[in-house]
Amino acid sequence: MTAPPEQRQKPDPSAATKGFFRHLGLFEMLPESADKKDFFSDLIRSILKVDRVEPGRVTCTLTVRSAVTNPYNTLHGGAVAAVAEMVSLACAKTAAGDKDFFLGESSTAYLSAARLNEDVEVNASILRQGRNVVVTSVDFRTKKTGKLLFTSRSTFYIMPVSSL
Repeated sequence: MTAPPEQRQKPDPSAATKGFFRHLGLFEMLPESADKKDFFSDLIRSILKVDRVEPGRVTCTLTVRSAVTNPYNTLHGGAVAAVAEMVSLACAKTAAGDKDFFLGESSTAYLSAARLNEDVEVNASILRQGRNVVVTSVDFRTKKTGKLLFTSRSTFYIMPVSSL
């Protein structure tokens, strides 16, 4: 005999989320090396190679290594965003020079996946450059087929010069 509906115990709605986090390893301790200053930046620099820098344009090659993959053995979305920010910042510096500026907004579209050991071409270019703003676009394409994987746009605001 089954209990009436009001007496049945409801399943814990957070159990599936906890299981998902456990699957990702979020309840495990990070290695000591992760506590090092700029650990993530060093990790991103280790997979990125600069191919060409010219005014308004930066081209790099990203090699997908296991350290920056997700449980599906594809490039982690956080790594995509970090590379996009780093390369777009470099591209903005080709236009703004030594002026101080900051990232005001960034958006990334995740269109496909980059697989483990795949080489990805990362192309950044300036879409708009004004007196107070630089807007960049970054495209990630597979080197083998040219397929568009991710695209990102960033807006950098140039800091005003102090008149002290």
